[in-house]
Amino acid sequence: MAKAPAVELEVDGRTVRVSNPDRVYFPALGATKLDLVEYYRAVGPGIVNALRERPCMLHRFPTGITGEKVHQKRVPGGAPPWLETVRVTFPRYGQHADELCVTELAQVLWAVQMSTVEFHPWNSRRGHVEQPDEWRIDLDPMPECPLDRVRRVAHVVREVLDELGAVGWPKTSGGKGLHVYVRIPPEHGFKDVRRAALAFAREVERRAPADVTTTWWRKDRDPAALFVDYNQNARDHTMAAAYSVRGRPEATVSTPITWDEIDDVEAEDCTIRTVPDRFARLGDLHADIDRHPWSIAPLLEWAARDEQEGHEDPGHDESD
Repeated sequence: MAKAPAVELEVDGRTVRVSNPDRVYFPALGATKLDLVEYYRAVGPGIVNALRERPCMLHRFPTGITGEKVHQKRVPGGAPPWLETVRVTFPRYGQHADELCVTELAQVLWAVQMSTVEFHPWNSRRGHVEQPDEWRIDLDPMPECPLDRVRRVAHVVREVLDELGAVGWPKTSGGKGLHVYVRIPPEHGFKDVRRAALAFAREVERRAPADVTTTWWRKDRDPAALFVDYNQNARDHTMAAAYSVRGRPEATVSTPITWDEIDDVEAEDCTIRTVPDRFARLGDLHADIDRHPWSIAPLLEWAARDEQEGHEDPGHDESD
């Protein structure tokens, strides 16, 4: 069968050429590469807001999500001149990478043309790459963790954030978990943000000990527990962005939700087929995140208290 001809799209004055538009990327939905492009066009302001000026790792699936998955940090040669990048270094290995740095929708669609399905940005921006401006709370369920436990812990997270005076912005992970983002001033390095995240995770564990674990080694965790993964705040650790599609057969989307939706929304409700209509109705639920920065100073005080009481970091900071 002959390949469908390439499609050229005009996006804010840029031309993005989409080759193999009829290639099926998500067999469970029959969704094609062009469907994926059109999804990202439909949520354009949301995905650009989530990625704006952040170093971004691309999760590429050149033959669709049933094929090989490529984790790509470096923008390849031959990229259009309007593509923007940011250089990040990896001192431990003596290397660097010029990663995609999104500032406009055409750059997102170029990445999709290059077979990107998932976008995984850093929690810092190019103006302060070594100082995160986003604290990420990852509610990561173990294999036997029920959904009601994830939801229950999410309410505990909100309770603690409210007491701290911090505004949390929840989203589905696109899988079984939930993510909550908090905007912070870029005043601390990755190690301190990670220390703060660990102190917060321990507080959630204290309030919900039957549901939560901060145990580092996976083999030592209760298979039905929910792990609050503080290490997602370490340097060069990334998570799927808000509005990023996930490399799953159902084409689920990591979707911003309201706190009132925590007990109702399931990952399968949010796909490339459903999220565009939701976005058209609700807009970007994370649009105002930059207007609510919160200092992590109280969490660093908690971290110092825990350390003085002998609660050492159970894991490893793998950042450079």
